Amino acid sequence: MTAAGKGTARARAAVHGTVVAWPPGGGVLILGPSGAGKSDLALRLIDRGARLVGDDYIHLFASGPGLYASAPAPLAGLLEVRGLGLVRQRYLPQARIALVVHLAARETVERMPRMRYKFLRGVRLPVMSVDPWDQTAAPKVEQAYRRFGATRRLGLAVPSPTPTRTRS
Repeated sequence: MTAAGKGTARARAAVHGTVVAWPPGGGVLILGPSGAGKSDLALRLIDRGARLVGDDYIHLFASGPGLYASAPAPLAGLLEVRGLGLVRQRYLPQARIALVVHLAARETVERMPRMRYKFLRGVRLPVMSVDPWDQTAAPKVEQAYRRFGATRRLGLAVPSPTPTRTRS
């Protein structure tokens, strides 16, 4: 058994990116060039209830039908916050990736995109592009995770960030 608990894991690949996840473990892999806003977006997602898996340098590995991410031990629980430095965060040791987010300039983000997919380590994953500096970037990623990631790929229920009210 692997750390992911399913079958035989293939070799790990190192990726420059950031991963956050909503317990019980569906993750979002954030990709973009250095300084593009990966850690900043992750911090806003953490503020919305996600947990850090890893920042800056991520190990990816396929196991069974899923793609998993973890942080190298020296970086576990550390998030680089521009202007503050390294900040310790509560973290998950690994997560199954449910959604890939590519950071892009606002003018290149399609207004009404079709769902795109990307193969990473042989696993097909939904992909979205987002401008990380848009004030609605974090809720957009969370909505995409709920819509395309957790509910369809992993069968997970994602907790609502705000309590729902019932009528009496």
